[in-house]
Amino acid sequence: MDSEPIVGIDLGTTNSEVAILSGGKPEVVREDGDAMVPSCVGLDEAGHIIVGRRARNQAAVAPERTVVSIKRLMGSGERVPMGAETYSPQEISAFILKELKERAARALGRDVRKAVITVPAYFTDAQRQATREAGGIAGLEVVRIINEPTAAALSYEGQGSGGNRRILVYDLGGGTFDVSVVAIEEGVVEVLASTGDNRLGGDDFDALVAKRLTAQVETGLGIEGAAADRLLQARLRRAAEQAKMDLSTQPFVRVEEDHVGSVGGEAKHLSCELNRGDFEQDIDEMLARTMRSVTTALNDADVRPSQLDRILLVGGSTRIPRITQLLAERLGQEPHGEVDPDLCVALGAAVQAGIEMGHDMHSVLVDITPYTFGTSAVGELYGMPYEYQFIPIIRRNTKLPATRTEAFATVTEFQEEVEIKVYQGEDPDALKNVEIGSFRFTGLNQQREAYEQGLLFSYHLDLDGLLKVHAVERATGRELRGVVENAMERASEEALAASRERIETLWGEEDAIPAGSTGEELEEAAGDPGMSDEFQDTLRRARAALDSAPAEDREEMIELIRDLRYALREECAEAAAAVKQQLDEILFYLE
Repeated sequence: MDSEPIVGIDLGTTNSEVAILSGGKPEVVREDGDAMVPSCVGLDEAGHIIVGRRARNQAAVAPERTVVSIKRLMGSGERVPMGAETYSPQEISAFILKELKERAARALGRDVRKAVITVPAYFTDAQRQATREAGGIAGLEVVRIINEPTAAALSYEGQGSGGNRRILVYDLGGGTFDVSVVAIEEGVVEVLASTGDNRLGGDDFDALVAKRLTAQVETGLGIEGAAADRLLQARLRRAAEQAKMDLSTQPFVRVEEDHVGSVGGEAKHLSCELNRGDFEQDIDEMLARTMRSVTTALNDADVRPSQLDRILLVGGSTRIPRITQLLAERLGQEPHGEVDPDLCVALGAAVQAGIEMGHDMHSVLVDITPYTFGTSAVGELYGMPYEYQFIPIIRRNTKLPATRTEAFATVTEFQEEVEIKVYQGEDPDALKNVEIGSFRFTGLNQQREAYEQGLLFSYHLDLDGLLKVHAVERATGRELRGVVENAMERASEEALAASRERIETLWGEEDAIPAGSTGEELEEAAGDPGMSDEFQDTLRRARAALDSAPAEDREEMIELIRDLRYALREECAEAAAAVKQQLDEILFYLE
């Protein structure tokens, strides 16, 4: 079947992947042997957009020109600085999607214009819409948005295991956590229940380790203000991330960071040991929250632990040994890793992409909504009259797509208008849930008959988890429509077109610095203001050589660049000269 290709994309907090169908089987696209693209976007010294490993390599050296973990801001409406400009989360995500789009195009040998993109099961309506907008800005038609645990189950089903199964998918990534209970019966993948936390992931674990390192710098080395030093914090966060990963395979790790500051003109270096026990103690409460979600999902699905056939681990953070231990204790069986936890979501997205293209993938997806959607009305709360009682319309764990309608009455007979507030959440107090929209309908029929027959409110939740709302006045049959007054308004077509043009322009620039850059910023891009020519020259050459340097040299060069900047900033001339000499020696063999 020579249909237009549709790719599967896992747009992750820490890393992202793109998968294609190759010989009817899902396959993650690799370049230089690497399947994962770090979800980092930055500006290099010349002001060019860089994505992935290059951006991550410079994050600790130039945090002011680098954006990481943008997924956590999707749907927020917040703008993030990068260099002299600010960008929406959709625009930053679009750069990552463009990199994945081009990677897939190179593998397929043809242009890619359509994609299935995964999101955390617990993403809100606004976050899902922002993901769709990011795809549009990147030049992709998002044909389907599916939940990450669902994609993982699809990838597992794609391995060809037969029989009917009940699976618990435990998905702990860099920024979000989901747990889903999935039934696979005769090729039908049905999500029975799903819950989670949008603000829990590996980034939070990194922050706790970095907090320990910061305390060691401030108290152990006597360096004041370490917590407010942006460059130092970027270094410590990267060191913390590596230490966290190493503690998954080792009981102890040593963190070494040279030139973290100076006291009385003397350079100070961080050298401390971290142990797995302390790390597990730090993250204990967060992991306990995930176990409570496991219990909730099982209860919602009406599945006992003994009825589970498999526990699938998804996301890089699931490599933490304590997670396997807790799940085994709670569920009575060891989790499985038949599919790479870093890649299974992208593989599942490619399975769904194959279904969308009409290929026989031996799977049919039946997904659910992890949230309840409803409105507020005058009623009772805990036996007392209350103006904002939450009225569920589409309940949590309802199969998608779903349409539900409820009848409402105006408060008074001669009421001229009504406001419908749309909420998602589970609390009986609507004000404690998330308001995602507000519709105001005016010009209501004021006859008694209209008052008695009331209004019908309908909610339609589609396969992407996006909600549409409308109302009908029963007495007249007139449909009442209004404007969504979201706190974070959905982007207009004009705004999306402007973002698309901006991203295309920046993506294609080869020699220009982005508009708005100043002379001082250009000087800092080259090195540091006031830096002598010999040091600027070494830094320029080192940064230019990073991309082509062997992996072992590249890591060492990154550390030396950091050390050189710190030594110069702290005016440690002897240390700066020593670091410069080490960099020059490496460059001698590379150039």
